[in-house]
Amino acid sequence: MLVTRQPLLRKFWYPVIPLVLLKDGPKAFTLLGRELVLWIDGDGRPVAMDDRCPHRHAKLSKGWLDGGRLLCGYHGWTFDGAGRCTRIPQKDDDDPSGIRVPRYHSASRYGYLWVALEDPLTPIPEIEEDSAPGYRRIYEFYEPWKCSGLRLMENSFDNAHFSFVHRATFGKLDQPAPSKMNLHPFADGFGFTMDTVVPVKNTALSERSLNMPGQAETVRHNTGTWWLPFCRKLRMRYPTGLVHTLITAATPINDYTSQIIQIAYRSDTEAEAKAADIIAFDRAVVTEDREVLESTTFDTPVDLRRKEEMHMASDAPGLLMRRQLLAKMAEFGEEEAHGGVGLSSSPAPDHVGASHPLATAAMCLEMTYSDARPNPV
Repeated sequence: MLVTRQPLLRKFWYPVIPLVLLKDGPKAFTLLGRELVLWIDGDGRPVAMDDRCPHRHAKLSKGWLDGGRLLCGYHGWTFDGAGRCTRIPQKDDDDPSGIRVPRYHSASRYGYLWVALEDPLTPIPEIEEDSAPGYRRIYEFYEPWKCSGLRLMENSFDNAHFSFVHRATFGKLDQPAPSKMNLHPFADGFGFTMDTVVPVKNTALSERSLNMPGQAETVRHNTGTWWLPFCRKLRMRYPTGLVHTLITAATPINDYTSQIIQIAYRSDTEAEAKAADIIAFDRAVVTEDREVLESTTFDTPVDLRRKEEMHMASDAPGLLMRRQLLAKMAEFGEEEAHGGVGLSSSPAPDHVGASHPLATAAMCLEMTYSDARPNPV
């Protein structure tokens, strides 16, 4: 599936940028191949618009905010949060309000700006832990990966890769048989939940993260939720009563690259387990995943009739994702957009991801701290 050629995918909410990164002015982001400028207007509302000034098509993200409005850095044309031009400095006697920049659905949730390019079919996922007492929010990762969002989502529900990909962190290499899973599709066809119980190693790194010193093994009672197309929740419950919930999104930048966003919710306190230790363990795990996922083909086949891949019983969650995606495409009169085996096998260009304007780790330093406030932003 080539995401930029699939109109259905424009009809969903995606987290695109931490709100904290908009404190110092507008930022650029590419969503499904659409170049956007993201900013906060004078009333504190998030805005997502085309990143082109209608005058000479300079990038508006190169401009700055002036009195709660976005000023183009080329000739000073100024725009409000609705995308209307409010001032042309060279023609102050004219009414420029008929000039507009296309803008898109935008909202603030969980410390992120979310964007939908067309009227969304589903709401932003509800994360119960975000408003539940006794939970803390920990911002973990915000970085581009050279892989498709569907690959990451399938991987998140794949019990068969633990023993191999995660053999250094929690997987048991000598017990490769995947744990039994129970799938529960949503009635509306926009996702599912999955229950499973997974025995895991408890390495020195995870001992600190879980506050379980000296315990070589433990068990995770997992409940996973997938929201179509590229967002998941994994709620892990441990024998100690600890709940560790991960929210992971693979926001599609283009056909080759996804912006990976991960937030953790914990039922313990900083005194019991440091946020830095929690992030360190989760970082080790996602690094193992990334190493494999960036080696996969990006044109992930959704229509199983393409017969490009072989499957096994433990692939059931991923196959359900593909069937639900294909059914929604058909519902909206679409077929899967793909390039065939040749394009599917082509690697992503080397420059993709590294050149993304938000790819630098330095810009994410503020996100590596626990947010003690449990309430949604």
